[in-house]
Amino acid sequence: MSKGFASQADLVEKQETFSELAPGVYALTAEGDPNSGIVIGDDSVLVIDARATPRMAGDLVRRVREVTDKPIRHVLLTHYHAVRVLGVAGYPDRVNVIASDVARAMIVERGQQDMDSEIQRFPRLFRGREEIPGLTWPTLTFHGEMTLWLGSREVRIIHAGRGHTAGDTIAWLPKEKVLFSGDLVEYGATPYCGDAHFQDWPATLDRLEALGPVALVPGRGEALTTPDRIREGIEGTRAFLRDLYAIAREGVAAGHDLKAVYDRAMSEMRPTYGHWVIFEHCMPFDVSRAYDEAKGIDTPRIWTAERDIEMWRALEG
Repeated sequence: MSKGFASQADLVEKQETFSELAPGVYALTAEGDPNSGIVIGDDSVLVIDARATPRMAGDLVRRVREVTDKPIRHVLLTHYHAVRVLGVAGYPDRVNVIASDVARAMIVERGQQDMDSEIQRFPRLFRGREEIPGLTWPTLTFHGEMTLWLGSREVRIIHAGRGHTAGDTIAWLPKEKVLFSGDLVEYGATPYCGDAHFQDWPATLDRLEALGPVALVPGRGEALTTPDRIREGIEGTRAFLRDLYAIAREGVAAGHDLKAVYDRAMSEMRPTYGHWVIFEHCMPFDVSRAYDEAKGIDTPRIWTAERDIEMWRALEG
């Protein structure tokens, strides 16, 4: 393969930032690596996105202990991707693991394939992967929306709609107006669209925007704490999706093959988006899914470690 596969060559550790967005509400960000959130209630703590391995979850637990000694009783999975969920074993045994019913169904359908695929794509993000005991299974699922009360602190957990995956969930603190978007919004980082629903995602972003957050934690990138930054994060994600899907739709309509659509997408999108984190990694997967959806394939095809390599060779080899 002429270009290194996915992010296998990305070995540089990122600098983490642990910031307080509202009293007792924190974001852990890392220069474009996956973000996590912490919400401290009256007598317990909620963690948003577990991280990729138990060892990396332990690093997040140590951050929690810098600001509170309250027990971690809930972990929310914003979606099913391995890099977000496999660290659950690094939390206390009695932690409640929350996910949408759709996200759980996706673990059933494709969780093992996704785990094998993601570890192969980006080994740096799976530090201590030999300690992962297996797939992460939610202990509490919900349909549509639920409210978690951490004493007097309200956290609305909402299956916002199809977008990054079919099961995307957000955490919304209505009093503090803080939104944890998961990978529905990215900032300075390329949206991963390998399991996406391009035509649905913009309407899902509309629902997030309508909440009127004063702080937004994207899936990747710095926490957004001004109206301009929040608008930039949402609009940047929306523009990327619009531009890529338009290229795919036009290519399919013209009868072009996937390689031709990919070459056009890279040529036209690199000047605007090529500086975003993981652009080179994501684009082969993103274009493949956009091409499929433009051809009428509604449910994303399952990525396996073998399919990953086959696709990469076809587009980059």
